[in-house]
Amino acid sequence: MSVPDFQSVMLPLLRYASLQGTDISTSSAVDALAKELLLTDDDLQQMLPSGTQPTFYNRVGWAATYMKKAGLLEATRRGFYRATEAGRSVVGSNPDRIDLRFLRKFPDFVSFQSLKGTRAKLEAALEEPSASTPLEALEQAYENLREELAEELLGKLKKATPAHFERIVVELLVKMGYGGSRSDAGRAIGRSGDGGIDGIIKEDRLGLDLLYVQAKRWDTNPVGRPDVMQFAGALQAHHATKGIFITTSRFTDEAKGYVAQIGSKIVLIDGPSLAELMIDHSVGVSTLANYAVHKIDSDYFEET
Repeated sequence: MSVPDFQSVMLPLLRYASLQGTDISTSSAVDALAKELLLTDDDLQQMLPSGTQPTFYNRVGWAATYMKKAGLLEATRRGFYRATEAGRSVVGSNPDRIDLRFLRKFPDFVSFQSLKGTRAKLEAALEEPSASTPLEALEQAYENLREELAEELLGKLKKATPAHFERIVVELLVKMGYGGSRSDAGRAIGRSGDGGIDGIIKEDRLGLDLLYVQAKRWDTNPVGRPDVMQFAGALQAHHATKGIFITTSRFTDEAKGYVAQIGSKIVLIDGPSLAELMIDHSVGVSTLANYAVHKIDSDYFEET
C-alpha cells in the first residue's frame, strides 16, 4: 500500500502506544506501524520533497504531535511519549478513525486550535481527509513555486539571443565551479565552433583538465542521436573524454542511449535541468524571501 496520510496514522499510533503500556519513540512506532500497515521498503524510503526526512516518519511524528495537543499522548522524556488515560479510553471505545475533526472533541485541542495563526490552517485541514502535514504542505508549496519559476525561466532562455544564451551558460558554469575566472570562461566558450564543439573551459580553477561544451538554444525540436554523435566524435578528435551538452529543449531516448554506451563521459543537460541548475546557483533569478523552519533544541533545555 502507499504511505498513509498523517491523520490515518493517528488511530494505529494511539493503539500501539496504549498496548505498550510504557513510553515509546517515533522510531519504534514507525517500525511497528510499518509492519501493521504492510508498508514496503520502497514506501519507507519515500522522502519529503526536500529529501531531509522519510515521509512516513514525518507523518507519524505529526500524528503524535496533534494527539499530544489533544491530551491523548504525553511527552515523558526527550524523544519519547506515552498514551494518557484519555488516550487509552479513546482506544477502548473502538473508534473507526481518529483525525483532526475527531480531536476537536477535546478541550486542549480546541485551545490549541484557537491559538493565533493556527485556527484557519486547521479548519482548512479538517475539510481535507488526507491532509498533508504542515511540513509537507510547506515543502509542496515551495516545490510548486520552484516549478513555476523553472518554467518561466526556460521560456526566457528560449527567447534569448545566441550571444546572451552564451553568456548565461558561461555564468552558470562558473557559478558551478568550472571555467576558472569568469573572464577565462568567457574567452573559452564560443571561440571554437570546431566539429560540434562550441567551447573549451577548465574543469577546475587550476586548469588541470578541460571540459568541452556544446550548447543549443532550441525551442521544441529535440536533440537527437546524430547531434550527440557529432559531439562525441569531436571529443575523440581532440583526445578528450569529458563533455557537456546543453540544450533548452530535450534529448531523445536514442541520444541518451548512445551516451550510455560510449566510453567518453558526456553529461546531457536538457531545458528543465538547465533551469533547475540556474535556480540552484542563483543565475538569472533573485531571492524574494527566506523562511527559516525551526524546531526545538532539546539540548538547550537539558540542565547540567
